[in-house]
Amino acid sequence: MAQSATIFTASTAPLTIALLVLPQASILEVASTLDPLRSANRHIGSDAYRWRVVSPDGRAVPLTCGIELPSTGGLTQAEGADALIVIAGFRQAEVATRPLIRDLRRIAPRFRAIGGIDAGPWVLARAGLLDGHKATVHWEDLEDLASAHPAVDVLPDRFVISGPRFTAGGAAPAADLMLHLIRARHGAALAMQVAASFITTARDGAEPQITPPRDPRLDPRVAAAIARMESRLDTPEPVAQTARALGLSPRHLEGLFRTNLGQTPGAYALSLRLAAARRMVTDTRHPLADIALRCGFTSAATLSRAFRRQFGVPPSSLR
Repeated sequence: MAQSATIFTASTAPLTIALLVLPQASILEVASTLDPLRSANRHIGSDAYRWRVVSPDGRAVPLTCGIELPSTGGLTQAEGADALIVIAGFRQAEVATRPLIRDLRRIAPRFRAIGGIDAGPWVLARAGLLDGHKATVHWEDLEDLASAHPAVDVLPDRFVISGPRFTAGGAAPAADLMLHLIRARHGAALAMQVAASFITTARDGAEPQITPPRDPRLDPRVAAAIARMESRLDTPEPVAQTARALGLSPRHLEGLFRTNLGQTPGAYALSLRLAAARRMVTDTRHPLADIALRCGFTSAATLSRAFRRQFGVPPSSLR
């Protein structure tokens, strides 16, 4: 059995990571995980971090962008690594087959730590590897994961470390997680050097995945209104209530939206809700009535009418 000491502690010993990349994952998530480690090695001048990519069937992995990612073999090739990270994206319920879930459960005790990125936490939860742990997942799946796996304490954080388990909500949080790993093992100076290499800064894991827009050209009052809308997709509030919460009149808020975005606050809020509904229609198997309620529509029929006006087709045509 692998040693139980956390990998997130100061150490000069080389750390080997195995990446289990599932079909329909994003190349950005793979790069966000590996490139900070590659950059750290460059700054250190030695292979402090080592990695290998494995796949469910041992063959190259088709990614969402159409590129195939080379693999060193199947899951058994991950053995001997200190940590295993599962990267998954679309269609995880299909590509993470029952045999793969079974093999994950069997091989898990051989690693010091196991992590998941984007939909990877879904795969770990299905294998029972997150039971009793805190975890996160891509923000679109937070509610579904919490409902499907009540033994997992699901948080809306960018990344979460819970004992020998760690999870990140997507590509940018994965980079934050890797910078945190580098800082823990080799100090803040190296982590800052790596971040500077990518012209970025590390964000804390406890920060929410969804934050107000940071476009400097956007009026901060409009950004604050958008943040309220995004946090209330299932219970949209009247524009007058949004304006009042920001200390504005409805007319003033409407003027700001027209100037900054070229549309009214109501139209923008509706577009957010319909975009969320479209994601659920294409990426989940939830009944249309459930999607309607979760996106602030009174019924499936109401959603369908608004959906057709926005996208030109009924939601059923996308399934």
